[in-house]
Amino acid sequence: MAQLEGYYFSAALSCIFLVSCLLFSAFSRALREPYMDEVFHLPQAQRYCEGRFSVSQWDPMITTLPGLYLVSVGVVKPASWILGWSEHVVCSIGMLRFVNLLFSVGNFYLLYLLFRKVQPRNKASSSIQRILSTLTLAVFPTLYFFNFLYYTEPGSVFFTLFAYLMCLYGNHRTSALLGFCGFMFRQTNIIWAAFCAGHIVAQKLSEAWKTELHKKKEERLPPIKGPFSELRRVLQFLLVYSMSFKNLSVLFLLTWPYVLLVLAFVVFVVVNGGIVVGDRSSHEACLHFPQLFYFFLFTAFFSFPHLLSPTKVKTFLSLIWKRRVQFSVIMLVSMVFVWKFTYVHKYLLADNRHYTFYVWKRVFQRHEIVKYLLVPAYMFAGWAIADSLKSKSIFWNLMFFVCLVASTVPQKLLEFRYFILPYIIYRLNIPLPPISRLVCELGCYTVVNFLTFYIFLNKTFQWPNNQDIQRFMW
Repeated sequence: MAQLEGYYFSAALSCIFLVSCLLFSAFSRALREPYMDEVFHLPQAQRYCEGRFSVSQWDPMITTLPGLYLVSVGVVKPASWILGWSEHVVCSIGMLRFVNLLFSVGNFYLLYLLFRKVQPRNKASSSIQRILSTLTLAVFPTLYFFNFLYYTEPGSVFFTLFAYLMCLYGNHRTSALLGFCGFMFRQTNIIWAAFCAGHIVAQKLSEAWKTELHKKKEERLPPIKGPFSELRRVLQFLLVYSMSFKNLSVLFLLTWPYVLLVLAFVVFVVVNGGIVVGDRSSHEACLHFPQLFYFFLFTAFFSFPHLLSPTKVKTFLSLIWKRRVQFSVIMLVSMVFVWKFTYVHKYLLADNRHYTFYVWKRVFQRHEIVKYLLVPAYMFAGWAIADSLKSKSIFWNLMFFVCLVASTVPQKLLEFRYFILPYIIYRLNIPLPPISRLVCELGCYTVVNFLTFYIFLNKTFQWPNNQDIQRFMW
């Protein structure tokens, strides 16, 4: 069976790489010049490729650290030495974009290894499920699109997934080092490096929690009752656990590489005067709580074969009726968040090249009341996501939720790219769905990708008083 799974994996990787190469060729023919953010990324990478690394050569409009450019130089420069290619060729737009195609191959392999590690291997059909799950996430539309442009997303995902994999294998020093590499691609990836530490902490807390429950069962202590009783029990346990120096020292000894990484990040923020490098005017942090709700709907849309069904809707409505008080409080708080903490970035209203522009214009701007009418949908999507993760411990879910909030809420701009990593982490950790649902999910992703690429390559337009060709994209 293992040998057969190897054949499946090789076939899937070969097919997706062949299709990606064909798409890369189509992109290269259509896009001879840098497009969108490539206008900043490509010239900076070319300066590094030419050996101009001084601070004076840095484009102040770039807001991320130079991880992408350094890795690109490390990949393309040896080609000029080994193959004798000229600097003009190895530093060309096509060669630099090809680096992200190589990252996509690495991401496919990492996703497969993560599914093998995260998901239990106790069924004969699980090998096909793992391959289909890997293939599906590898062509996840929001990520797959950027494999063909010179953006930070593929490399950012690669190093973050690699760090997560090393964490699962217990190699925490390597994981922290890879987390630093991910941070060099996007500063917010520090959150997912911290998630690796949170994974370790959640394991230790789960062990202690099971011991505590067993002890209470033997002592026959009466359970705490009332609204949010489970939450109160967990918070009480966490308070007691954190008061023990022995427990904290054990956790520190396990997570010290991540602690050092986070401390280095804090030093960077203090010295830099903020998390953003370069132009900060359009990247101001705020408490944008509805971003969490947008992520819930985003996840429900792309994981609808696993999250949406008549049975789930019926279960949700039944649960609302049984826990009316809790859901009333949650709905009221959600309404307040939507009312007081909804921010609209100037780019969201002005840049009609992004799909988010049309989502906002045709849904949220249709009427002021729409954003409130969507709160029940947010609640259902959030509950469905939590329900799909019930196989994970309550502490793992808590760590994931904290990291999800930290990675989404401070972002003022509604940008689907910000949801890529939390979505992938989520999707990796739900139980392997049946093959029929995976095929449905893969089919839907294929259709979305086909439409996205077709529109991007063929449905071009121009702005008034501007001769540049504009294209629609994520």
